Amino acid sequence: MKAAICYRFGEPLVIEDVTLEPLKENEVRIRIIACGICHSDIHSFRGEHGNPPLPGVGGHEVAGIVEEIGNAVTYVKLGDHVVAGIVPAGCGRCYYCMIGKSNQCQNHRLYLAAPGKYLNKEGKRLTQFAGPLAGFAEFTAVPEKNIVKIPDDMPMDRAGLLACCVISGFGAVVNRAKVKPNSSVLVMGCGGVGLNAIQGALYSGAYPIIAVDVLDSKLEKAKLFGASHVINVKQESNPVKKAWDLTYGRGADYVFVAVAGLDILRQAFMMSAVDGMTVVIGHGYGEKLTDFAPTDFMMGRMLTGSAMGATQLRIDIPRLIELYKSGRLKLDELVSGHYPLEKINEAIKSMEKGEAIRNIVVYS
Repeated sequence: MKAAICYRFGEPLVIEDVTLEPLKENEVRIRIIACGICHSDIHSFRGEHGNPPLPGVGGHEVAGIVEEIGNAVTYVKLGDHVVAGIVPAGCGRCYYCMIGKSNQCQNHRLYLAAPGKYLNKEGKRLTQFAGPLAGFAEFTAVPEKNIVKIPDDMPMDRAGLLACCVISGFGAVVNRAKVKPNSSVLVMGCGGVGLNAIQGALYSGAYPIIAVDVLDSKLEKAKLFGASHVINVKQESNPVKKAWDLTYGRGADYVFVAVAGLDILRQAFMMSAVDGMTVVIGHGYGEKLTDFAPTDFMMGRMLTGSAMGATQLRIDIPRLIELYKSGRLKLDELVSGHYPLEKINEAIKSMEKGEAIRNIVVYS
């Protein structure tokens, strides 16, 4: 089987044969049909998510078909269509699962960058940048807790986006911040995650919904997803004042930061109302909140995080599929292009240049 391997940070991935180890009793072997390229993958390939051991393999927006199951697996059967991602289902028994927060499960933790199940042609074990799975390979072996069944008629290239791109943005708005109707929302960064935060705000009944980016092409896309106003920070002399002007002089009730960078975070934070909430979605390695002081929070401003949209895997993804099928969730509009594994480096370059929202690696 083929995989796209990162041997050196910042260099093109290498397509070569790998061996996938036998399943453990709680694992599922998936023949991958489609896998989205997330900017987190690109950060990993650049060495911007720390320095995990190389070589490594990425990919965490996986949709495929179950081809083999371990002896202890009970949730799926052979032939099932599934989405696999880094968000685990809850155990159903711990404190957080019992109070309805399976995304905080004490027994099934979210993790990244771990020794994987692939061996390269020299017999060296590959690090899986996305922890429990690797989507830039023809097959992956995933713990049962990291998969959710989907309907057979759900398009695979759209389904894979639900594993990260959609839930990270939409979930941050709906699950984490619980945006109220008629409140104002500002989204900083209009890539795949930011666009889903925008459509989450629209779904929640927010107004105005302000999209902020440096590219007019992405701001135009943001309007399609529900933005009522846009701000190009490179063209606006005082973006913070502009944001306040668009929110009746109050600042945004909710701000979602879907791009990395401390200066960007600080600017977004100052666009929030004095009692507003700023939710950090995008992040970079080694960032420290050195530009914030206790006085910034004295009037009631809140700064919080959102891990994968506080998603409950086997509840939220089926609901999102229902919204997509009913025409209330945009997925088709997120897809910019399809690429075979052999052209994954072209797909990555396209995203790095800002030409694409989501490029999808597809397998025959």
